[in-house]
Amino acid sequence: MALPEDPASLPQGAFAGPTAFAEHVRNALSHADSQGWAEMVWSDATFEDWPLYEKAVVESLNAWSRKGRKLTLLAHHFDAMRRIHHRFVDWRVRWDHLVECRVCKGIEESEFPSALWTPTWAMRRLDLQRCTGVASVEPRMRLLLREELEERQRQSSPGFPASILGL
Repeated sequence: MALPEDPASLPQGAFAGPTAFAEHVRNALSHADSQGWAEMVWSDATFEDWPLYEKAVVESLNAWSRKGRKLTLLAHHFDAMRRIHHRFVDWRVRWDHLVECRVCKGIEESEFPSALWTPTWAMRRLDLQRCTGVASVEPRMRLLLREELEERQRQSSPGFPASILGL
């Protein structure tokens, strides 16, 4: 088994604009398997501007997916997922046992944290309108973000089922 890459190889520091944000998401997911991340938490009000519809992103998730992995998604609502992110929705059906989707209605959509947390690297948008934020391997930043996301998860309920069963 290969040793995980140095987390410092992931982007760090400030970023600005939707293109930079999407590139950070792509970059993180392309490194998820080689970094050995057993868990990821994604948080966004809608996930509309995440590049989850892209083939390369789903290929990265396929490489990352294996027993013992867990992905948690926190959202205000998941309406955009089925409308925009067809490839991710298909991947989520296949890997449902790894994915937990939670709906958080107790916070305004405009105040919802937009972040990607991993055990060794994290990214957070600080200004949603301008799409600016920061990425870091710094432990304190990751810890504070993780605590905030855990609190959101405690205040959430299950949402976005992989399949809709009918009678």
